[in-house]
Amino acid sequence: MTEQLQAVTYDLKDDIALVGFNRPEKSNAINEEVRVHLLSAVMRANEEAKCGILYGRGKHFCAGRDLRAAAESWKEDVQGRNNYEAHIDPREFIGRGNIPFIAAMQGATLGGGLETACACHIRVADETAFFGLPEALRGIYLGGGGSVRIARIIGVPRMQDMMLTGRTLSAEDGERCGLVNYVVPVGQALDKAKELATKVVKNAPLSNYVIINGLPRIDDMSHNDGMFFEKMLSHYIRSPESIDRMTEFIDKTAPRMRKPD
Repeated sequence: MTEQLQAVTYDLKDDIALVGFNRPEKSNAINEEVRVHLLSAVMRANEEAKCGILYGRGKHFCAGRDLRAAAESWKEDVQGRNNYEAHIDPREFIGRGNIPFIAAMQGATLGGGLETACACHIRVADETAFFGLPEALRGIYLGGGGSVRIARIIGVPRMQDMMLTGRTLSAEDGERCGLVNYVVPVGQALDKAKELATKVVKNAPLSNYVIINGLPRIDDMSHNDGMFFEKMLSHYIRSPESIDRMTEFIDKTAPRMRKPD
């Protein structure tokens, strides 16, 4: 059953949580209401799902920060500086929570929208998707982790080019530079994300958890520290489920890896 949270929708189906930006009339731009509702939906998904899908309702995934709301807030200096909850970023719970997240993107994926997509672990784009970082044009800067996440995906020089010149990337450009994992025909991003999610939920949950939380931390480490941490993780995830799954492979009752078509 779909739960309506005004700015965000939430739907749980077969261990997959579908979280939808729901401001299509504003290109799903992020205001405080979106942030609060997205945080609530993502935290709920982390508790009751095995995989999450983040998508945008309407023509666009997310056009980034709601500049009208931000400008009014800054004029009044109402930024919640003394309110810790106002600074809790749902992207942290997407990127390093309990479950993997898949972004299904179409149309504008800009600024904070791109930061949110890059918090996800797999990104699917249909052919209408395009990506940009217009912050410098608006006299602002990233604030949703893009300096870390986007730069590590596409590299600092390419990100600087996008920010300094206003360059946008197509879905195909995004696939070439690693920003996008899958490009699909128009209108098929969400269906592809669901297809991928059905594969993700078949994995051992603890393995998925280590993949989304261990790999980024290893990427932060030196070679020797990464090797040491990897060994710790490989022992950490051993469980009765591991033995059962390996036994299924030995007994030839588990699916095999196959050559791509």
